[in-house]
Amino acid sequence: MDLIARNEAQLAATLRRFRKKANLTQGGLGDATQMRQATISELESGSGGRLETLFAVLAALNLELVVRPRDANEKIALEDLF
Repeated sequence: MDLIARNEAQLAATLRRFRKKANLTQGGLGDATQMRQATISELESGSGGRLETLFAVLAALNLELVVRPRDANEKIALEDLF
């Protein structure tokens, strides 16, 4: 399933969704990435984070980042994003 994230809040929600799907707590994901739980919480809140943190979390959740041009004609319902 591909999810589109066009802003920090959407990306944060997507990461949180996949973490929960993997049955991991923020602390468990922190252990897997050798980061503090507070760092994971910060990333999931959309209030900050570093690229290094993002890529460590993506790897721990077995996810990848794909960047593509936006389709200006694509109509996406908000509920399809979350």
